[in-house]
Amino acid sequence: MPTLVNYSGDDEFYSGGSLCSADLGLMLSLGHAQVYCPLRKRARISGPFIIEERTKNPSIEILPDECLFEIFRRLQGGRQRSAAACVSKRWLMLSSNLRSSEICHTDLSVADNGTSSDAKMVSADEDVEVECDGYLTRCLEGKKATDIRLAAIAVGTSSRGGLGKLSVRGSNSVRGITNVGLSAIAHGCPSLRVLSLWNVPYVGDEGLVEIARGCHSLEKLDLSQCPSISNKGLVAIAENCPSLTSLAIESCRNIGNEGLQAIGRCCTKLQSLTIKDCPLVGDQGVASLLSSGATMLKKVKLNSLNITDFSLAVIGHYGKAITDLNLSSLRNVSQKGFWVMGNARGLQSLASLSITLCRGATDVSVEAVGKGCSNLKHMCLRKCCFVSDGGLVAFARAATGSLESLLLEECNRITQAGILNAVSNFGKLKSLSLVKCMGVKDLPLQASLLSPCESLRSLSIRSCPGFGSTSLAMVGTLCPQLHHLDLSGLTGITDAGLLPLLEMSSKAGLVKVNLTDCLNLTDEVVLSLARLHGETLELLNLDGCRKVTDASLVAIANNCPLLNDLDVSKCSITDSGVAALSHGVQVNLQILSISGCSMVTKKSVPSLIKLGESLVGLNLQHCNAISSSRVEIIVEDLWRCDILS
Repeated sequence: MPTLVNYSGDDEFYSGGSLCSADLGLMLSLGHAQVYCPLRKRARISGPFIIEERTKNPSIEILPDECLFEIFRRLQGGRQRSAAACVSKRWLMLSSNLRSSEICHTDLSVADNGTSSDAKMVSADEDVEVECDGYLTRCLEGKKATDIRLAAIAVGTSSRGGLGKLSVRGSNSVRGITNVGLSAIAHGCPSLRVLSLWNVPYVGDEGLVEIARGCHSLEKLDLSQCPSISNKGLVAIAENCPSLTSLAIESCRNIGNEGLQAIGRCCTKLQSLTIKDCPLVGDQGVASLLSSGATMLKKVKLNSLNITDFSLAVIGHYGKAITDLNLSSLRNVSQKGFWVMGNARGLQSLASLSITLCRGATDVSVEAVGKGCSNLKHMCLRKCCFVSDGGLVAFARAATGSLESLLLEECNRITQAGILNAVSNFGKLKSLSLVKCMGVKDLPLQASLLSPCESLRSLSIRSCPGFGSTSLAMVGTLCPQLHHLDLSGLTGITDAGLLPLLEMSSKAGLVKVNLTDCLNLTDEVVLSLARLHGETLELLNLDGCRKVTDASLVAIANNCPLLNDLDVSKCSITDSGVAALSHGVQVNLQILSISGCSMVTKKSVPSLIKLGESLVGLNLQHCNAISSSRVEIIVEDLWRCDILS
């Protein structure tokens, strides 16, 4: 080891030889250092002298990194090491490269040569190391994401419980995260369990290999938009992190089958897998993960991959532990793949299935899935343009004993007849959602021939322009036990269509009702809703219902004691309606929105302040008749309420 301080020869201060790094390190670790300096006679100055300008750096900065490293690793407490790291960026980066295994742990209570009495003198605020359980969480985003900050996190958390979760979102455009910063985390945070890296283009295999070597307790790894990370980094994780339970890879163009094969071979505790938009991932990688004999995978999400029918066949045969399956944008998967997946009868534990934008999802394949997944509870079909009424009804008959929730979004071949027939066939269905299904047309049907669905509690029909009053009346006949009703965006429905539904569900009692942008509804619907369901209603959204007036607020105020969320934005209400609401029976109103109500003026300020006794949220945006000074008064009085203005 090179000498740190070497005064020899004609040294006027100390002639006892040199101080090596080991001696200095021992003195620093003990907290004191005594050097004998005998008195000397001052030298006579016989002539002029010149003072040479010396470097501005402190003298200790001339020490090489190796010597400083030896000093740092002999500091006995985390506070001491953190204090040293605060001196300069150089000291910080050197401290961050110090592994926990390299720290010298000296037992000061056992010292020889008569020094034990000095060693036992410990101050009251002694720096005691905290056990690194990894309960600390840190998140860096955008400009704050730099190597310096990662190094500071590594040093600062090492003695304060240890870093357990690290999330990096984006990177500084000038001093972005690199392998250096990730290596600092690997060296100083062995307790790291969760690592998430999003959009960090300068982090590559070297940094991930260091994480694998230093963080053996890693359980969750999320890599998104990391183009410099390849199979090499993922193989290192697989070989060194056997406790990995969750892996998510998105838009990593250099990760392929080799890395996934290593994960399947080594990480037998893996329970959650997400792979999205990775062009090098194919059947070989996905199949090796799913066909592993010790696989415990429960959640699988495959999106925008170049896999074929073979992968779905493997899922259907080996996915016995899978409970949640999400398949999206699989261009090379045909009807045969879904058919085999269902008929393999291996998905007996599957409870939730979501299929989005897959051309292989047809009437035949959907029916096969319904027959093969006997415990399926939640089904979601999005943008499946080849699924029609026949497939939906066949699926309903196959899954009638288990399905509880069904969502259909942009499935344009499904019509009103298919939906009503499917609803009448489901025995345990509790929730039905239709979103942007353009094939639904308002056609008269004989609802008396269909069986009512007594189990349905939640009905959501959003932005289906063809769904009108006729269809709604038939739904009311088939669904008498509704609690939640969402008809937002149905511009075609009228009072005549909705009133029968309100009458049919009056025994069950509606709890949440969303009528956003139902332009043709009037006060008659709200009056009926308040009369029939006022005792149970907790949420009512009338945003955009321009034909709703103060009469509705009066009815709500008199009949809805449990209401806690009310939105009457862009309705035709005035100060009189707000005043009536402030004197109403509802004492639990927490959220009120009157955004865009141009006829509400400053006269409503006292009423709003009175309502504010229970409010936690108030939306006054675009209420132009209320001046900013009046809004300030409301804000001052309702200081506990979150106010938008």
